Amino acid sequence: MAVKKATMQQQVAEAIAQINPADRPVVTVQVIAGPSVWLMSMLGLIGQAFLTYYFVTVTEQAVVVHKASRWSNRPQEIAFAIPAGEAAGLVSDINRNTLWSYFRLQLPNTPKPTRMNVHRIWRAEMDQVLTILTAQPVA
Repeated sequence: MAVKKATMQQQVAEAIAQINPADRPVVTVQVIAGPSVWLMSMLGLIGQAFLTYYFVTVTEQAVVVHKASRWSNRPQEIAFAIPAGEAAGLVSDINRNTLWSYFRLQLPNTPKPTRMNVHRIWRAEMDQVLTILTAQPVA
């Protein structure tokens, strides 16, 4: 089970290299997609069913969204791959909080943007991703 950020980022980089050896990750962040993590934790196991774990990676060529294993924190299959030219403007509603921050990301073939919850240990990476995708510094 990967616990360290560096290990998780390395595993994502290896997964990307297997699919496209010419592409390299710039920044990776782990997110939990779904409603508020606080609300879902109050609902226990039922609430966990409404959450999906992802790694969002900005690479040199695209934005890649891997599903993540709940148990091992390993990247699984690619859920979405968005070409770099189409990724700008997909982010909205950025909200930075003490423990859990979030932003909304418009994923392909979804009717409305998906809430991406980010734990504070990933905040620096979240800021990098958002700066790249919005072309503005995130404060």
